[in-house]
Order: sequence, then C-alpha cells, then structure tokens
Amino acid sequence: MKPLSPATIRPPFARYSHGVEVPASHRFVFCSGQLGVAAGGAVPDSARAQADLCFSNIAAILAEAGMTLADIVRINAYVTDRAHMKGYMESRDAHVGMPPPASTLMIVAGFTLPEFKVEIEVVAAAPEKRKKAARVSADRF
Repeated sequence: MKPLSPATIRPPFARYSHGVEVPASHRFVFCSGQLGVAAGGAVPDSARAQADLCFSNIAAILAEAGMTLADIVRINAYVTDRAHMKGYMESRDAHVGMPPPASTLMIVAGFTLPEFKVEIEVVAAAPEKRKKAARVSADRF
C-alpha cells in the first residue's frame, strides 16, 4: 500500500494517511460497522475497551479472508461524544500498523443502544497471492 499525503495540503491531524493507493491484483474486504460488544453480549463501559472489541471483531472478520489488521486501508469510525475520541484513537493506534490507513472520525448522536459509544468500519486489501498461499496452507491440514 502506498500512503498519499501531498505536501500541498495540511498534514493529517493524527496518525492516519490522507489517502492510500492499493496496487492492482489486490482483493478487498469491506467490513460492516462493528460495535464494542463481546460475543456473549457484554458491553464494556469505556470507549477504549469498546474500540478494542471493535478491532478484535474486525480482526476475526479479516482472518476469515486470510487478512489481518495490517491490511486495513480505510477506517470510518464513529463516537457519541468528543470525550470518547481519545479512547478510540488510542485503540486505533495500538491496533493499526504503518503506514496508517486513510481514516475518518465522526461524532454522532448515538447508536441502537445507549451504552454503545464507538462503532468502527473498515476496508482492507491484500495481494491475491496471499489468499492462494493461505488456502494451500489450510488444505495441508
């Protein structure tokens, strides 16, 4: 992936790229927005813990396609209050590698349940050959 941050515009406000170029012969995965809820239904109180769960859920989805969080090229994130931005950004920076993906963070009025504070959706891309290699490896077992 190639980060795109032209010198003619202001640098990003945080750890993200203005754009990301994905080379030809890559395949994409589009993840629906993930809320900070555990498989058993538990919802942690803090925005950071909810964001960590969002990224954990996203990692599980990407793994189904032979990808990891390092393959994320675009993040759209939503928080219900400015106070939750810090926890979300700490989680994002802990879970997403370099170069940082393109990213948008919006403050919204709320989600389906009032205890939800964070929702994260991503687009990931990986070389087609990695999927084939993962399939061959899985077929050996």
